[in-house]
Amino acid sequence: MLSVRGLHVSYGEHPVLRGVDLDAARGEVVAVLGPNGCGKTTLLRAITGGVAYSAGEIAIDGASVRGMSAGALAKRVAVVTQGAVLPEGFTALEVALMGRTPHLRLLQSEGRRDLQIVQAAMQRADCWQLRDRRVEELSGGERQRVVISRALAQEPELLLLDEPTSHLDLQHQVDTFRLLRELCTERRLTAVAVVHDLTLAAMFSDRMALLADGRIEATGAPADVLRAETIERVYGIAVRVLAHPDTGRPVVVPEAATAAAGEARRRAGAGAAP
Repeated sequence: MLSVRGLHVSYGEHPVLRGVDLDAARGEVVAVLGPNGCGKTTLLRAITGGVAYSAGEIAIDGASVRGMSAGALAKRVAVVTQGAVLPEGFTALEVALMGRTPHLRLLQSEGRRDLQIVQAAMQRADCWQLRDRRVEELSGGERQRVVISRALAQEPELLLLDEPTSHLDLQHQVDTFRLLRELCTERRLTAVAVVHDLTLAAMFSDRMALLADGRIEATGAPADVLRAETIERVYGIAVRVLAHPDTGRPVVVPEAATAAAGEARRRAGAGAAP
């Protein structure tokens, strides 16, 4: 579905992506990981034409994105950005309806089918109950769910998400990734998500791509990518990688946390001693 080959992107004289390769098949959730400043967001922006690339190729179903018009690309690709700026004075429903724009002719109004699609998208994103509220009245988490519903209303084949759970509480973080998993399974949607929480990404992704200094450091199944030595090399922090007792998927715990817990237990035991 999505194929990125040998991608190079620079901002002025500063190289950001250096020969990046990435694949995402239909029905897959692919998590893009890496420390701040490694090029994760730039990779998503290059796919959508938001930044120019000096070398490499990006293709969707074998068709180069360079040859696609903005309208054609918008019918196939939807984006959920972190901290998206929403127009004040609009209701949540009106913002979600903007997702239908690529499917409308110039000056054409939304029809009954468009409204049905948007209602279904808002219900899937758990924000239909917010439909009559103005966006400036919404919390950060509520706004993010509206942005997700707008993207779903586009009916994309490829969904790109830049830290989609950054403003959500724990329940909605899990709900968001569970929704992505369901959409990819049911509709053969492809999702590529930039994620900071390694354990959350491991719970729901099929494959991972770990970026470091603009290059792919590791790619593959979560258990193949999330290795203690790899994480320490890329993030500069010692961790333990445990297996979840039910799923067997990786759970990443910083060594500092395990050491602190051990010390707390030791002190509690010492205090209980006669």
